[in-house]
Amino acid sequence: MAEDTTRDSKRFDPMEPWQGMRDNYMDAWGKTMVDMVNSEAYAQASGAMLDSYLTVSAPFREAIEKAMVKTLEQLAMPSRAEVVSIAERMTNIEMRLDDLDAKLDNIHRLIVQAGAAPRPLRKNTPEPIKKKTTVKAKQVTRGRK
Repeated sequence: MAEDTTRDSKRFDPMEPWQGMRDNYMDAWGKTMVDMVNSEAYAQASGAMLDSYLTVSAPFREAIEKAMVKTLEQLAMPSRAEVVSIAERMTNIEMRLDDLDAKLDNIHRLIVQAGAAPRPLRKNTPEPIKKKTTVKAKQVTRGRK
């Protein structure tokens, strides 16, 4: 027996012919399916099935959507439409901020090109309160002199 393994480096596998047949079968099926899926008749049949499915399932989807909106409302959670609305508003704000930033950069560039250094912004500090002197107080101080 030791001589058999040394003479033949490859042993006989009884499943090898079956595996070859399986591979050929799978290749043939694969080619047939690709040809079938790429045909116009398949596209029309798939389209008709999808259309009928969407038509039949539309009332169920609407009922589920209404129930979900009511449930979210009772749980004080936003619905999908509300989240989308907020996202659109935030995007609009972000675009406006970007536009303002671009305009400020342009203004700064024009100021620098003109040669005028930009002045630092004044802080909004309140001015000290001045005491109001009345006429009587002035008269009293004049009379003492």
